[in-house]
Amino acid sequence: MPIDPHLLALFTVTTIVAMITPGPDMLFVLGCGMRGGPRAGLLATAGVATSEAVHVAVAAAGLAALFEAVPVAFTVVRIAGAAYLIYLGVQAIRKRDDSPLEVAVGGGGMSGRRAYLSGLMTNLLNPKMVTFTIAFLPQFVTPSLGQVWLQFAILGAVLIALEFVVDGTVGVLAGRIGGWLRHRRAARRRIDVATGGVFVGLGVKLALERP
Repeated sequence: MPIDPHLLALFTVTTIVAMITPGPDMLFVLGCGMRGGPRAGLLATAGVATSEAVHVAVAAAGLAALFEAVPVAFTVVRIAGAAYLIYLGVQAIRKRDDSPLEVAVGGGGMSGRRAYLSGLMTNLLNPKMVTFTIAFLPQFVTPSLGQVWLQFAILGAVLIALEFVVDGTVGVLAGRIGGWLRHRRAARRRIDVATGGVFVGLGVKLALERP
């Protein structure tokens, strides 16, 4: 086996514990599901998972060296990610009065394509996720076993699978609840405002956090 089975088991358990603790990814997926339905929640998860695949590749390639050599790169990416989240939140709040009929025909307040791209970009523009991956994954890699890239690939596959299981479930369930609420205009407005507030809050938190 190209990876230590004991380390793989420990990695799986640790990742599950980290994922079931509500964090930015889960809140983002929940917001997309509430606003766009189960499909949007699932596709938002797919976007987050895609970005995590990129993070794993980046970790293996050693982007940490870039952030260490050029500290301003971390800050630029962090601020860009925060600005994008705030933009999504403001858009959700501004469009809270869209016609209920338009929302129903469109499958919710957020299309599947937009949910996927938002999940992708939000996570890609969060350098803390990159640095977390760079710091976390290598702890479960054993260089003496060789095929380090393959070990990273296996860990990445487990990470992405668990992302779909945990956050995907949250997104689908939130979508079903949100779908029921969206038939009620007042409730739909509250969903949009709450979702926008979550996105803006996450953006502000990311912008204010120290590296």
